[in-house]
Amino acid sequence: MLTKDTLDNPGDPGVYRDRYVVVANGLTGEVFFRPPKNEDVPRLTRDLVKWINSEGAKELDPIMAAGIFHYEFVRIHPFVDGNGRAARVLVTLILYLRGFDTKQFFCLDDYYDSDRQSYYGALQGVDQRTLDLTNWLEYFVEGVNVSIEEVKKRVTKLSSERLRRAREGQIALTERQMQIVQFVNQNGRI
Repeated sequence: MLTKDTLDNPGDPGVYRDRYVVVANGLTGEVFFRPPKNEDVPRLTRDLVKWINSEGAKELDPIMAAGIFHYEFVRIHPFVDGNGRAARVLVTLILYLRGFDTKQFFCLDDYYDSDRQSYYGALQGVDQRTLDLTNWLEYFVEGVNVSIEEVKKRVTKLSSERLRRAREGQIALTERQMQIVQFVNQNGRI
């Protein structure tokens, strides 16, 4: 579903990549990243799933665990295309399963898609020798924060619009009607 009608080869969706790929700028051809060999993808993906379900990962803050998962998933690059989309959907699922209930308002795509250069820059900023994810996680957490703030704005706007409509639709009682309501409240009947 994530890559429906978006891939050159109709056989690519839902299967591990069977060829070597690079992550590159479509216009300039500049290579951003060289993922692991395709032969290693099934094992690396199994290891990642095993890790995210481990007690160690469950002890981490859900946002940190989701950020680490996101980075590692796109680093493995298990599919020919759609890895970023898949990572963001899986991250949303991980957050939900770890008690981060978003009421389905939450979407990281808006933040990451709004500035692809910063997204790729944050991913590239990880030192492959030390695997220090600090800069990536700072970027990731900022994305979660911005996304949550957007949800808050939308909810506040929807709530205030609903209250406004309710107030505008409210009919004021006449003095006589208010006396009747007061009488019923005091006596229980007319």
